[in-house]
Amino acid sequence: MNSSFTLDRRNAKIMGVCAGLSNRTGVDVTLIRIAVVLLTLCALGPVGVVAYLLAGWLAEG
Repeated sequence: MNSSFTLDRRNAKIMGVCAGLSNRTGVDVTLIRIAVVLLTLCALGPVGVVAYLLAGWLAEG
């Protein structure tokens, strides 16, 4: 497990945010991707998309 959050571009589908979270937490990347999609569609809407993009942008720098 990494000590800080980083993008995982090798296992990325879009930006590597979910794969990076998977590496950080040890949770299967598929479960994280499903959770992100469900949260975005059911609860967060456009805020979820902005949060995803912001996480990718912050982890890059």
